[in-house]
Amino acid sequence: MDYAEFIRNRITQLRIAKDVSEYQMSLELGHSKSYIQGITSGRALPSMNEFISICDYFGITPKDFFDNNIDNPALVQELLSAVGNLNDGDIELLINIADKFKSR
Repeated sequence: MDYAEFIRNRITQLRIAKDVSEYQMSLELGHSKSYIQGITSGRALPSMNEFISICDYFGITPKDFFDNNIDNPALVQELLSAVGNLNDGDIELLINIADKFKSR
């Protein structure tokens, strides 16, 4: 697996899902306007600290970043946080609802 290409593509996917431009994301991360464009074009890769900042920017964990099966990891994190406040009966009800959606 080409991890550099995966990182570039995943940042692009998450950025588009968040509906922000490379320019806007770069500035919001505190970098020059071409910072993200440099990453997505393959000229650079983020440092580990910057990678963590990028994950924070998207509201996800590094694990979520590499879990390519989830289209909107921030939304999944929100769901998990909400489920943490439910009792067992409510959680079982949600599982049943999710199972019904899976079978569609």
